[in-house]
Amino acid sequence: MNKQLLALSIAAILSSTSSLLTQTTLAETVIKSTTTTTISTDPLLSNTTDMSRINRIANQQPKIEVVFVLDTTGSMSGLIKAAKEKIWSIASTMAQAQTAPEIKMGLVGYRDRGDAYVTKTIDLSEDLDSMYSTLMDFQAQGGGDTPESVNQALYDAVHKMSWNQDQSTYKVVFLVGDAPAHMDYQDEVQYPETIRIAQDKGIIINAIQSGHHRQTTRNWQRIAKLGQGDYFQVGQSGNAIAIATPYDDELAQLSKDLDKTRVYYGTVQEKRKQEAKIAASSKLHRESSKQSQARRAAFNTSASGKSNFLGEKELVEEVVRGDVELSAIATEQLPEEMKAMKPSAQLGYIKQKAAKRRELQVSIKQLAAKRDAFLKQKVAESGMEKDSLDAQIFDAISEQSAKKGLVYDKKDMKY
Repeated sequence: MNKQLLALSIAAILSSTSSLLTQTTLAETVIKSTTTTTISTDPLLSNTTDMSRINRIANQQPKIEVVFVLDTTGSMSGLIKAAKEKIWSIASTMAQAQTAPEIKMGLVGYRDRGDAYVTKTIDLSEDLDSMYSTLMDFQAQGGGDTPESVNQALYDAVHKMSWNQDQSTYKVVFLVGDAPAHMDYQDEVQYPETIRIAQDKGIIINAIQSGHHRQTTRNWQRIAKLGQGDYFQVGQSGNAIAIATPYDDELAQLSKDLDKTRVYYGTVQEKRKQEAKIAASSKLHRESSKQSQARRAAFNTSASGKSNFLGEKELVEEVVRGDVELSAIATEQLPEEMKAMKPSAQLGYIKQKAAKRRELQVSIKQLAAKRDAFLKQKVAESGMEKDSLDAQIFDAISEQSAKKGLVYDKKDMKY
């Protein structure tokens, strides 16, 4: 079966889905034929205006790279808990730019010499599941409200992350801590020099202070000033907006079901990487809060969240797009459940997964919209937004990223 017939066959199944699919991502709404012509699975996407928008997003997708540098000593338990709850809403907020950006995140956890570790890092990646899995393992221990290894943490954030060299990328660090930097270690690069190098790389450094330690205030304000970023202060709990909603449990289950529609193929090495991604997702479903899972569900159905959801060598997406033909894949590279199938059964299996995926994506979008409305009403009634961690991070991102062409509207902020 040639690529065009295969694409049309799958499109026939999907074309009856709701008009809400006009909001789905490029890869979810467009099937490539054997020529440069594109065929939409949704007739509402076939007009010139929508196709022009899709092509513009594909060709001019802006990029955001964010590294969180997080003090993980004992006094930071409240803010670490807040970080675990808010990462997905921060990602979803960044995804709301007028042109959906590619989003990568990285993480540096730090303590001090003599603790269990000085720094732990996870590199910048679109695989936010893996980053979040590491964040879940962070526990607030050690330290003692004395100076910490802030210099080493910032050095690792600037030098050990795979920053994009493109100056059009919005590159930003959020330093989060409650204790000042050790300035008496003679064998490490101190933060003014690290920040100078960060500026050469186009990296902005923001400083979020937890608590009211005076020396930390002076340190953090100087770091933010040198880093051309923002300084702001939050309580030890983080001042994050974290409200349970009636929709969280169902969104968490839909997210789990959506993950089950992923079908991976590839070499032995590629399959190992895919297994690690599946393991990270499974860990999130087991151990993270229902609210976090609901936030992740919303992010994964956004244009920016597609890469985190799919990973690499995901067969349903690639077949639907027309990027690969089932007949061209060696049997040993197929997933186990497809190896013994006849070609017609393989195609049917992929079509079934594609239809189920689309159904789940529509349901998630509907529920996520209700969740957003519920949260906005609660936040408005309580007045919690003012001086919240959510609002201050949004203000910093929207102002700084505007210089890179990203446009945000505060009404689109996610909680």
